[in-house]
Amino acid sequence: MNTDDLEGGEDDGYHAQGNRKYSPVGAQDRAVLEMASMDPGSSATASQSSIRKVRARTQGSMDSDGKAPDVAGGDNGPHREHKLELFGFDSLVNILGLKSMTQEQVLAPSSPRDNEVVSITGGDPTSSDVKMGTMMGVFVPCLQSILGIIYYIRFSWIIGMGGIADSLLLVSLCGLCTFLTGLSLSAIATNGAMKGGGPYYLIGRALGPEVGVSIGLCFFLGNAVAAALYVLGAVETFLKALPSAGFFTETSTKVNGSVSKPIQTISTHDLQIYGLVVTVILCIIVFGGVKMINRVAPVFLIPVLLSVLCIVIGIFMAKKDDPDTGITGLSADSFKDNWDSMYQNTNSDGIPDRDGKVYWNFNALVGLFFPAVTGIMAGSNRSASLKDTQRSIPVGTLSATLVTTLLYLVSVFLFGAVANREKLLTDRLLTATIAWPFPVVIRVGIILSTLGAALQSLTGAPRLLAAIANDDILPVLNCFRVADTSEPHIATLFTTVICMGCVVIGNLDLITPTVTMFFLLCYSGVNLSCFLLDLLDAPSWRPRWKFHHWLLSLLGALLCVVIMFLISWLFTVVSLALASLIYYYVSIKGKAGDWGDGFKSAYFQLALRSLRSLGAKQVHPKNWYPIPLIFCRPWGKLPENVPCHPKLADFANCMKKKGRGMSIFVNILDGDYHECAEDAKEACKQLDTYINYKNCEGVAEIVVATNMTEGFRGIVQTMGLGNLKPNIVVVRYPEIWRRENLKEIPTRFVGIINDCIVANKAVVIVKGLDEWPNEYQRQYGSIDLYWIVRDGGLMLLLSQLLLTKESFESCKIQVFCIAEEDSDAESLKADVKKFLYDLRLQAEVIVITIKSWDVEGGSQQDDSIEAFNDARKRVASYLAELKEAAKREGTPLMADGKAVVVDEQQVEKFLYTTLKLNTTILRYSRMAAVVLVSLPPPPINHPAYCYMEYMDLLVGNVQRLLMVRGYRRDVVTLFT
Repeated sequence: MNTDDLEGGEDDGYHAQGNRKYSPVGAQDRAVLEMASMDPGSSATASQSSIRKVRARTQGSMDSDGKAPDVAGGDNGPHREHKLELFGFDSLVNILGLKSMTQEQVLAPSSPRDNEVVSITGGDPTSSDVKMGTMMGVFVPCLQSILGIIYYIRFSWIIGMGGIADSLLLVSLCGLCTFLTGLSLSAIATNGAMKGGGPYYLIGRALGPEVGVSIGLCFFLGNAVAAALYVLGAVETFLKALPSAGFFTETSTKVNGSVSKPIQTISTHDLQIYGLVVTVILCIIVFGGVKMINRVAPVFLIPVLLSVLCIVIGIFMAKKDDPDTGITGLSADSFKDNWDSMYQNTNSDGIPDRDGKVYWNFNALVGLFFPAVTGIMAGSNRSASLKDTQRSIPVGTLSATLVTTLLYLVSVFLFGAVANREKLLTDRLLTATIAWPFPVVIRVGIILSTLGAALQSLTGAPRLLAAIANDDILPVLNCFRVADTSEPHIATLFTTVICMGCVVIGNLDLITPTVTMFFLLCYSGVNLSCFLLDLLDAPSWRPRWKFHHWLLSLLGALLCVVIMFLISWLFTVVSLALASLIYYYVSIKGKAGDWGDGFKSAYFQLALRSLRSLGAKQVHPKNWYPIPLIFCRPWGKLPENVPCHPKLADFANCMKKKGRGMSIFVNILDGDYHECAEDAKEACKQLDTYINYKNCEGVAEIVVATNMTEGFRGIVQTMGLGNLKPNIVVVRYPEIWRRENLKEIPTRFVGIINDCIVANKAVVIVKGLDEWPNEYQRQYGSIDLYWIVRDGGLMLLLSQLLLTKESFESCKIQVFCIAEEDSDAESLKADVKKFLYDLRLQAEVIVITIKSWDVEGGSQQDDSIEAFNDARKRVASYLAELKEAAKREGTPLMADGKAVVVDEQQVEKFLYTTLKLNTTILRYSRMAAVVLVSLPPPPINHPAYCYMEYMDLLVGNVQRLLMVRGYRRDVVTLFT
């Protein structure tokens, strides 16, 4: 390996086994994603120098000659350097470190995110890169996030309010929703490597950056609000256990309208004060770093498991003669009494009150309970720390979902049979009351578990926001961007502010529906992502998790939406409106990015299906759309870095109704394809940039050919597919050919027209393109059509399309028809008017007779006669040269590389006809905004030079002129 391919110092990289060291690959040198761009015929050194440079050095300094030792090392180094040189494979080995080829313990990097710097590290993982398995990496975090505050302080109350029957339905409904979402998550997560961002990364790569950012930001808000939910739950439990710690006290004395013993409730102000203090403390811990949080997090699960065990033991040990009123033990009577629901009014603390302002029903219970089944994304958020992502996420997530759902179902039966309804509705900490051996175990477990969940939310939410910011989609989020190894301190402060704002609300029951909406929106996005990918079934869709189907994903998405509306249609509309506003903002202000999302695949398959449905038959005139082929090759030179004439896109937009349609901008590079391929790619990028800058719906194509004629013939034959082939060729008139004495232009120009006629393409020649107006230059006057030959209505249609543009909407259309005799004028005018009426076209019809051409005078005619005489002299001189050359060489009359037949009387007639038509245009249409005239075809076996003389006479002194020739079909119809 040459030293030119080696760069970087010894302190830039990482040491691997065998004293080899790999430095980070540059941001623009993404080896994993750009393997396909490697030249298979190049050597290892050439591949590295032309595509990317990998900084690799052996440990230690270079030798005395300044040359780096062989990277391979050992006796096998030189042999391996050349044995696959034919395939250019050694570069791949050096870049990726494939151990199947090198027998080295080198870890291949996962697929990097766009513009992400990827480090390639060899050897065994260091202690800082310890990977977790399914149990500690996915199952435990999911279990800890799912089993939380709702189960301890709200679940028994839900059973008392909804009864056992509705509670079973509630748990089943919410559990089915999360289980189906877990199936969709498993399928997407096992379809490739996952990067930071959790569900945002999955949704964004499946549904596009706009949808990903909108749902990701909502999911971030959901996590931030959930942290407040956990904080309030911990504070409420603490104040219940130690009422004397409260600064304020409140007492409720009504239970279903009947006076009962006083019930002391927690003051909202106490919740706010303690909640703010706890939030600040948690924020300080989060600032300490994620490593400390990850080490402490498993400890928080132990109190949860112990508390659940104590609750179950306490339920079975509860006696009917328990001194605490309302505890009946496992009783069939209690089970029967609690089977049906008892929805009623309560006060703000959930205490039944006939005069209460809060009415509870099944829909409200769904909103209250659903946060108890969230948390299934906890494992996917840790994908970077898992040993086997594609095994751990499905197994761990679905196992935690099934275990917690089963626990909830069993608990419904146990709680419904252990206490009467009054106890269920008034004792918010029934779990602590019946726990064995004493309630303090449950209270400590609740506090620790909720604080741990809050800590996880305050840790995950800022990283989610940082992942969105790092993708550089929204510039407004740039302040939250962080390096891969840095802590998102600014995002953490922002998350803490949101959490503190929710804590100030102080009402747990008002916060939980908000959290529910955000999580349901995220779950529906995951389900829709899997549904779309499963339905499209692209070749890249190969998830290792096989238990998925698009029907299940669709059912999961619909179930999420149904639950959202069950909870609150108002909250649903607000959350959807928020997501829609973010989507609209991202689509307007966001930076474009192509992540290979499912929508692009859907568009592709839809385009293919539409193309097949169109078939190869001619499109009906009612469905005919102009598909212009814009030939960008200039007749002369353009300034550097200017891909085509600046007005071409403006003219292309005028050929489409309201901008709808497709234009194909093509250019031809002369030369050998192998030598000019890279130049063609660069030219195509420049042309595409120009099209986008001009807001023109079109595509750019660059063709490399030995000459312009062969290249254009290939284009008109092969460009497009089926009925989406271009049907109009737009060419700029070569006005400079005589001034710059470009003798090759007449042959090329005539060749283009003849090729279009043979290929059955319509032709539009644009004269005066430099003066063509843009969308802000309003034109007045008329659009004049000199309708000489039948063209299938193309000229009429183009005039109508011009009227749809703001620049021409103030103009009127005038149709000029040529009659041979005066007697034919009136009948021709009436026929044309009737034809235009049937076509729903408004235009003034003017008939001109050929005899009127001779009744002219003035300076205008003198100028035309002078131009006519000059053209006659040039044509006569050109023909004389041809005859002299033919006589000298003893060959037939030759022009443009082929034999020609010239009838001088016919040439004179053509010159006179074009002169009179030009004179008529100048007389009637000198002030017209644009003139359209039928394009005369080049005469057969006629010199191209003579045809250019005819055209020069025709377009002379006309500011804007479109010469139009249709093709053998109608583009307008009289019928509905």
